[in-house]
Amino acid sequence: MTTAPAPLHLVTGEEELLIERAVRAALDAAKAADPTADLTRMRVSDLTPPLLAELVSPSLFAEGRVIVLESAQDISQELSDAVLAYLKAPAEGIVLVVVHSGGGRSKAAKALPGALKKSGAEITECPKLTKPAEREAFVRNEVRRAGGKIDGAGLLALLDSVGSDLRELSSAATQLVADTGGAIDEQAVRRYHTGRADVTGFAVAEKAVAGDRAAALESLRWAMQLGVPHVLVADALADAVRTIARVSAAGRGNPNQMAGELGMPPWKIRKAQGQSRGWGADGLAEAMRIVARLNADVKGAAADSNYALQRAVLDVVAAKGDR
Repeated sequence: MTTAPAPLHLVTGEEELLIERAVRAALDAAKAADPTADLTRMRVSDLTPPLLAELVSPSLFAEGRVIVLESAQDISQELSDAVLAYLKAPAEGIVLVVVHSGGGRSKAAKALPGALKKSGAEITECPKLTKPAEREAFVRNEVRRAGGKIDGAGLLALLDSVGSDLRELSSAATQLVADTGGAIDEQAVRRYHTGRADVTGFAVAEKAVAGDRAAALESLRWAMQLGVPHVLVADALADAVRTIARVSAAGRGNPNQMAGELGMPPWKIRKAQGQSRGWGADGLAEAMRIVARLNADVKGAAADSNYALQRAVLDVVAAKGDR
């Protein structure tokens, strides 16, 4: 006997991939109980109480339906009242999924998640994964879900090659499991992602902070040719410089012991310790000024962002020689 799907879901947070998965899980559960169940998505700003009543009204043939109310942090008091009134007598076969960022300006928007929880909503949290450790855990879990394993060096190589976008990380992890038979190491990542690092800002940044002028410019040309957004290259360069500066200021030490103090994973500290060789205090200070200027340049301050990026890369390379 198929278990009836939960009639109410609250999906909170702003990580789009995780939100999509939560919605898909609700739909899959509804389809398991009724294969004819369909999905309707509406932004609350496009919804009125009468339209909501129409959406959640039982159909003549009692088909299952999953109704997703998106951007519920923008809900009005009137519509919030209509949602809560419906929940007092929900229709059979209707699954209501409310997607809420967790914020909201109005009193109604802020109060809605709490009211839904009191109504027995099944809660799925989808926070933005902003910390390196969170993205590492995400990749490990994606590999595990696909039936594989990834070692530390392979994990670092994958993050360096693909970047921080969860959709791309998920796709890459799943594909690598299929391509390698499940055992992913650094060699496997490099083999299947040859050249991929060049289409992110990571390769540009790594070559620049290493003082490799020719390789940095070559990577930058590839990135520009392949249409990588200027701001992503600038962000990668800034992150590399700032990480080296922070790790250098902390002094030499065990990366595992320094991780908590610096708020970085041990592998990133270990990598920065290697990159910091050849950098002096004056050079790092100059490099920090360069990436700060570049941040403004790629966001509109410069007339030519391509030139601004090239100049910044050359300046960072030159700064490494400053003591």
